[in-house]
Amino acid sequence: MSVFDDFETILDYAHMWNWAPDWNVVKDIYSRIPESYSVLTPFAYSYLEELIRSTTSEYGVPFLDRNGKKNNFKVGTGLVKLAKEENADKPEYIALLDKAKKYFQYTYEDPTDENGRNKVVHGHLHPRFWSQEAFEQLIHDIAELSPFAGF
Repeated sequence: MSVFDDFETILDYAHMWNWAPDWNVVKDIYSRIPESYSVLTPFAYSYLEELIRSTTSEYGVPFLDRNGKKNNFKVGTGLVKLAKEENADKPEYIALLDKAKKYFQYTYEDPTDENGRNKVVHGHLHPRFWSQEAFEQLIHDIAELSPFAGF
């Protein structure tokens, strides 16, 4: 499969209003400027986390509760664990979540990061160290998870 087939798969399952327009832009940019992967990678990581969240009880929960207090959402490895617990009846999805855990593994010891989000490149790795091959693998992994989306 090509990365453009993967984009089409993602678009087939992406939320029509919240994500699909942005994925169309990503696909268009990447088709015209393949070197843009370093700019597009953070978007793909954000979508991966939201895609996984869409399969959990946290999806659609407001950011603030009725008392105005921030809801404590799971992220990174905690989110993957929650998705696995709540989708135990879907062994194919569980296998894909296990495969996706690599995007949330710790890359260095950080005692303040309990969720493995540092691997998700939230400001810890300069974009010049990302590769086109890694971007296309991320897109492929998102495409494989897409049929399970709960959007």
